[in-house]
Amino acid sequence: MASRTPLMAGNWKMNLDHLQATQLVQKLDWTLKDAEHDYGAVEVAILPPFTDLRTVQTLVEGDKLSLVYGAQDLSPKDEGAYTGDISGAFLAKLGCTYVTIGHSERREGHGETDELLNEKIQAAYRHGLTPILCCGEALEIRKEGRQVDHVLGQIEADLAGIPVEQVRTIVIAYEPIWAIGTGEVATPEDAQEVCGAIRGKLAELYDEATAAGIRILYGGSVKSSNVSEIMGKPDVDGALVGGASLKADEFAKICGFETA
Repeated sequence: MASRTPLMAGNWKMNLDHLQATQLVQKLDWTLKDAEHDYGAVEVAILPPFTDLRTVQTLVEGDKLSLVYGAQDLSPKDEGAYTGDISGAFLAKLGCTYVTIGHSERREGHGETDELLNEKIQAAYRHGLTPILCCGEALEIRKEGRQVDHVLGQIEADLAGIPVEQVRTIVIAYEPIWAIGTGEVATPEDAQEVCGAIRGKLAELYDEATAAGIRILYGGSVKSSNVSEIMGKPDVDGALVGGASLKADEFAKICGFETA
């Protein structure tokens, strides 16, 4: 993992207005500075709601913060009569680095298909955004022992036609659906099984060197008390953190897993 810089990404979901966002970003920055966090060793990203992005951009650029940020979704279209959608062009203008694509809450709650997610990945790359592609299985699939096949099927469909030059920069987040916001967490061995299989699939779809360079995150009830053990696995390169990222102290501890 020496060549892959760990990434801790905080997905705020539909929480915090722009005033609350200011408070959290400032507190997170102070807390990480107090801990002498090395951003070169562990990258820290936040993924706020769309309405917070301009505020976050102003804070990051104005105060020259080392945090990076991104959006939780984007439209497959660049502009036009798509009421309520957000173009990747808009996100790029707001200085976003990342955009989450295919979170289970959108796959399930909004009926997003692999074909749509493939279009969103293409849209992200058109505007210089780095996709954080989410994948994961429901509890019934896990109970049937089909988690690896299910996730690899998602990866293959979502990346169909994405050229190697682009996919080298993608981030993939494995989030078993049954562990998101439930307090349940996959064991480090569970996480490694699927993350390792994802890397193997990437090598099959592209090549070994490309697969070795792609960061694969684990998500699902990540906390400061379990992150170090999860990060100890060879194919886990960071975490996509939900609820714990809304608490500056807790998220900072997760980001500092190496010193925990």
